[in-house]
Amino acid sequence: MFRLLSISSKSISNSLRKSSSISSYSFTHLETHLCNPTNSPISSNSSEFPSNQFNSINPTKTPDGYSFSHRFDRNFSSFGSKIGFCKVSSSGYWLNCSNLRTCERNGSEVLRVQRFVSGLRSFSSESDRESMEYDVVIVGAGPAGLSAAIRLKQMCIEKGVDLSVCVVEKGAEVGAHILSGNAPISVPVSSDKFWFLTKNRAFSLPCPFDNKGNYVISLSQLVRWMGTKAEELGVEIYPGFAASEILYDAKDTVIGIATNDMGVAKDGSKKEIFQRGRIMLLAEGCRGSISEKIMKKYNLREKRHAQHQTYALGIKEVWEIEEDKHNPGSVIHTLGWPLDQKTYGGSFLYHLQDRQIAIGLVVALNYQNPFLNPYEEFQKLKHHPAIKPLLKGGSVLQYGARTLNEGGFQSIPYPVFPGGAIIGCSAGFLNVPKIKGTHTAMKSGMLAAEATFGVLQEGLNLETYWDALQNSWIWEELYRARNYRPAFEHGLIPGLAISGVEHYILKGRSPFTLKHGKPDHEATKVARLCSPIQYPKPDGVLSFDVPTSLHRSNTNHEHDQPAHLRLRDPKIPEQVNLPNYAGPESRYCPARVYEYNPDEKSKLKLQINAQNCLHCKACDIKDPKQNIEWTVPEGGGGPGYSVM
Repeated sequence: MFRLLSISSKSISNSLRKSSSISSYSFTHLETHLCNPTNSPISSNSSEFPSNQFNSINPTKTPDGYSFSHRFDRNFSSFGSKIGFCKVSSSGYWLNCSNLRTCERNGSEVLRVQRFVSGLRSFSSESDRESMEYDVVIVGAGPAGLSAAIRLKQMCIEKGVDLSVCVVEKGAEVGAHILSGNAPISVPVSSDKFWFLTKNRAFSLPCPFDNKGNYVISLSQLVRWMGTKAEELGVEIYPGFAASEILYDAKDTVIGIATNDMGVAKDGSKKEIFQRGRIMLLAEGCRGSISEKIMKKYNLREKRHAQHQTYALGIKEVWEIEEDKHNPGSVIHTLGWPLDQKTYGGSFLYHLQDRQIAIGLVVALNYQNPFLNPYEEFQKLKHHPAIKPLLKGGSVLQYGARTLNEGGFQSIPYPVFPGGAIIGCSAGFLNVPKIKGTHTAMKSGMLAAEATFGVLQEGLNLETYWDALQNSWIWEELYRARNYRPAFEHGLIPGLAISGVEHYILKGRSPFTLKHGKPDHEATKVARLCSPIQYPKPDGVLSFDVPTSLHRSNTNHEHDQPAHLRLRDPKIPEQVNLPNYAGPESRYCPARVYEYNPDEKSKLKLQINAQNCLHCKACDIKDPKQNIEWTVPEGGGGPGYSVM
């Protein structure tokens, strides 16, 4: 796959012209594509750039030193779509856009986005904030969001109607922020093993995962493929735009979201776009910032009498190993070492294609010892005698981290709110014992799409989505799996015993439902009650320091933007977290975003390195006083996963 920049033959001579103002630059008919090299939009006509010459282009620089081609590549990539970039006057009119698509930038104006399909999209300007109108707006281009978009368009075709569907995605491109242990589809599971690890041994246990007929895939590559299919059906996808604000009408009904696109400066000056929809579907993934606000505002957990959500942090690497060690389709899951017996978690090792393997560690965030460092536990795992020989001689291709929902059936909120619904991992449909949630996320998106279609075309109520969920296989599957995760509240051995009874004897039909323990942030004990953990130094062969791993994540945030990690009370780190919990944020974060450094008086102060953020959301979950608020950064920022 290549990203190509095409410039029309009519305007190539002046496509990169400098205007009369030294700080103003103008582009004509600038479009971005993502396409197969055999189906390139670049023709052989000499007036267009051939694909092998793209890297040799010397683009015009902006006053701040960035080339426009760099900005478009990071912030405006779109699958198969052609997006026109137009200057907008203060009155909100498009200038010369019906026949000519232009983009201008100077000291006081910004890039604006408008999609051209069968005419101009409805557009307005409110206090220099544009508005784009759709029938359905979906936040998040993951499996749930794209499944909803595709199903909506399929129903439109089946019924002969047309609904406008928009998907906004904070990642620089579809799939850039997607990370999964499992999940296009060419490697079937060939073997399925379950190990109990001690420090030096691996004991085989009966495998409860039942992966026969499943495939091992890259989820980021899967959603890229889904993105192309969605756009083929007419879905408009805008990567690089982060939903930052919820819009309500006078009756407190959600009517849209505001996206803070590229160019938000540290001084707070905003360049935002309203995305208005008759129905909003929130598919942000685990601990979605917009979804969390909606659940609190409308008391969606309380409405169903759901328990609090509980989470885990998954840390993962993709390796390329030696050919003779590679066994495509081999799947291994483990419990036990390197985690202590009070900490729930385990590892996974999947053999992909092309000599690649995915290895990772999942650590429940209700761990008690504030000295525990999930990143360092993962580094230890790779030195286990059963794993080390496999990795020896290989190399790491990519690194990433993400939290996942582990609350299961007990923690599912009521998913419908005035004006929309919550789908996928934002609601929490992960099957915890199987560590699988992609299939349930996709199904929930499809059910929400069908309910949305009924609302817009048949006058039904969106609560039909809730009814459909309860009558679907999602509900049955999660109900049967409901007691596995809370069983481990009592420790590893009791958890294994209860899970064995649940799986092999009761088969998920227990007459009782176990409850979760304390919320994850409350589970952390004070430091004086716990023993410090000494971790070995990385060897640079199997284990690595955080900066090395961060480089492999391709994470990036523009420095000139407001920090997206905010402290509700700036005094808590030094007055509470450091003395009482030994500064746990410096350890639970897998990207070294939080560091305690001495000031000029040798007093430790918290430093936030927001540019390192992997968007895993661990800090938003695990901080003992819930003092850290994770908000969306400038669109396009964050990790750049390609094989995760």
